[in-house]
Amino acid sequence: MTASQINFADFVKTRERSASTSTILERAKEQAVVARGVEMIYHSGSQVYQVLRGVDLTIQQGDIQLLMGPSGSGKTTLLSILAGILTPTAGSVKLLGQEITDMSRERLAHFRLQNIGFIFQGFNLFPALTASENVELALKVKGVRGASNRRRQAQELLNQVKLSDRVDHLPRDLSGGQKQRVAIARALAGDPQIIMADEPTAALDSHSGHAVIELLRQLAKESNRTVLIVTHDPRLVDVADRVAYLEDGVLKE
Repeated sequence: MTASQINFADFVKTRERSASTSTILERAKEQAVVARGVEMIYHSGSQVYQVLRGVDLTIQQGDIQLLMGPSGSGKTTLLSILAGILTPTAGSVKLLGQEITDMSRERLAHFRLQNIGFIFQGFNLFPALTASENVELALKVKGVRGASNRRRQAQELLNQVKLSDRVDHLPRDLSGGQKQRVAIARALAGDPQIIMADEPTAALDSHSGHAVIELLRQLAKESNRTVLIVTHDPRLVDVADRVAYLEDGVLKE
């Protein structure tokens, strides 16, 4: 064997060891979301509609996962199932190592409250409450005691999303991007490990959308949060760790 052949063999072995180590590290990461064989069937009179077909999806802790696909493909239905809002016709879902498809309604509601933060396309802020009060209400629902304590935490969260100068503003006095940042601060109330977002940039212009995208990336990576985003927005692809595409109820990565 020549020297060049030996060097090439060593190179191949090194690459194989590197790939093996990478695989082991990937497996060692905690799995935040694990869906197996998820199906969803709706009945309307004599009509049967199968929205999801044997969906398998694994999301690692701290990853940003995008779920993309055309309108009507079942994205929001899948998000609702992964969040424990809908029960699938078949299949199972584990969040943070716990099987949620077998949980009682009461236990599931408590688990969701403690572990998942939600961000919506339409912001869903209470119009009569200030930015701070919207976040304080979420903290109260999640069991944080003491009005002054909730106020302090709400201001810290709003500062985290760069809205420290808007804490006492009503939603009508905020731009679209600012409203979405209030919604993100509210989603962070109680320090959930998983953030689920449904079209978080759809109602925003290019500048505001970019700011929200960067904020979601920062929140995921700095705090090791798992972020699952349903979106049509191709700008989000740049910040994602993984992208899954759903079409006709079938998921492809």
